[in-house]
Amino acid sequence: MTIKSTFTLTSAAVAAAILVAACGGGGGGSNSGAATPASPASAPAASSPVTGTQPTPQYAANSAQLAMFNQVNAYRQECGFPAVQQNTILDQAASAHAMWEGLNSQVADNETAGQQGFTGVSYLDRAVHFGFPSTGAMGWGVSANYWTTSALSETQYGQTLVNEWIATVYHSQAILTPVTTIGIGEYETSLNGSPAVWGSMSLINTSMQQLTTSGPITFPCQGVTGIPYKAVSENPTPPNTSGPWGTPVIVMGNATDTIVLTSGTMTDPSGNVINLQLLYSANDPNKLLQTYAAVAYPATPLAPNTKYTVSVSGTVNGAAFTRPFTFTTGNIVG
Repeated sequence: MTIKSTFTLTSAAVAAAILVAACGGGGGGSNSGAATPASPASAPAASSPVTGTQPTPQYAANSAQLAMFNQVNAYRQECGFPAVQQNTILDQAASAHAMWEGLNSQVADNETAGQQGFTGVSYLDRAVHFGFPSTGAMGWGVSANYWTTSALSETQYGQTLVNEWIATVYHSQAILTPVTTIGIGEYETSLNGSPAVWGSMSLINTSMQQLTTSGPITFPCQGVTGIPYKAVSENPTPPNTSGPWGTPVIVMGNATDTIVLTSGTMTDPSGNVINLQLLYSANDPNKLLQTYAAVAYPATPLAPNTKYTVSVSGTVNGAAFTRPFTFTTGNIVG
């Protein structure tokens, strides 16, 4: 099986809050979208009621959407991030955007009026179009496309999309953002006679949930196994990389926190120490990381099926923290 993909990511401030839009780009196609500075997190406008949230997922059995939902929650809950719930309004927006991507053979955050399947320019515009509150909305939207040389199961299509996002330096924030409603869309076409899959997710709510009372949490964390050992591309390219990079460590606090990383290492079973790239809001050249999130990542791929010992240190609101743990890669490429 061959999977080829590229990514783009943009961010934008919406109304009185933040809607950060991360977008994946298509394998074999041109990238679209450009990075723009992200505003710091701020208090949202007065919340409006959110309808359409389901206590249990209603996605069809064995569907790509159900696989994406389950994969996102498996990653989140494994390390103490709050589980997300399906929201049918966000589902409509994400499904419409995934279809728009496929119909126009284009991956982008923003749609253009007049194109096939247009339902709104931004992630928030599309959510509001289908009935989501227009005030106080904050969170992330992500989109991606990839193609394979042979047909996969619907479950594999969905899991592959999520693994692409979690393995990236910037998009991984979206999967772990501290909101608790999600909408998921997936659409399938073909590219040069091979199956092509288009996906989009919206993790949006009218408030952000407190993650922690004892300092930042991480993904991966102690005991995580089977996660991607490398990612092949992202646009903008993560700083200080010249090709595929290894599993990123996402460090996330509460929405009002400011995180700075000061050191980070991974050590393999042979004792080889990898000095990690340290990326946080103040030193991010692309101005896409929020103040409450940071990423430490190896500039080159890790080894598959290998246990690594991690130590990441920094400050949260000026107070020092250290997060030591071990995790084990799988034989998965993001």
